[in-house]
Amino acid sequence: MKTGAKTGATGAVGAGPDAGERPEAHARTGVRDRVTEALRAALIIGRIQPGRPMTLRGLADELGTSPMPVREAIRGLAAERALDISDNGRIQVPRMTEQRFAEILKARALLEPAAAMLALPNLDRKDAPRRLRALDDQVDASLRDGNVEAYMRHNHAFHFALYEASRSDVFLPLIESVWLRFGPFMRIVYGRVGTAGLVDHHKAAVAAVAAGDAEALGEAIRLDIAEGMALIREALVAGAADFAGPR
Repeated sequence: MKTGAKTGATGAVGAGPDAGERPEAHARTGVRDRVTEALRAALIIGRIQPGRPMTLRGLADELGTSPMPVREAIRGLAAERALDISDNGRIQVPRMTEQRFAEILKARALLEPAAAMLALPNLDRKDAPRRLRALDDQVDASLRDGNVEAYMRHNHAFHFALYEASRSDVFLPLIESVWLRFGPFMRIVYGRVGTAGLVDHHKAAVAAVAAGDAEALGEAIRLDIAEGMALIREALVAGAADFAGPR
């Protein structure tokens, strides 16, 4: 899953059409894929926020495309329960409920440590820690700068550098789908409390990779998830109005 943070229409459309494929059909598929990726990235870093309804035309204008590929992308995201489409065509992030939060937390706690542990044998114990430290340095810089969007982007990059190394066609799609569901709410929380007090367990995860310690890696990821999700729970318990949306 690519992690570009912009919701604008950026990035290559893709490779040339396959032999025998009509160029216009390939172009439509390329635009749809680009729009889908832009919307997924916007959800993960919280640019699409709860309580702010959108329309197909508004999203199409923002992405610089026609409504058709946006409609197709939205349908796919709605199938993943990342977005809701009302009868009048309004598009919103689904509301966060206590049950939904509990299920997201449980899914993350089950899937992500397992994916990280599965990735460990595929990670070079010299090169991987270096790459992960570089990503974590970007996380730390965004925390110091108070740049919430940069933090969301770099935090995602750090986690998925681990998960993608699992090479799992089961864990990865499930984890990506879960991240779509909590990213918008995490952005709201971080925007309120700032980044100065945020605590992560990335350095413990990097140390575990360097040591080849699967159990320690899984525990570092589990604790990292618990820290971040606790902030959403606090806002949910407090009855934050902008956590509401379509039921």
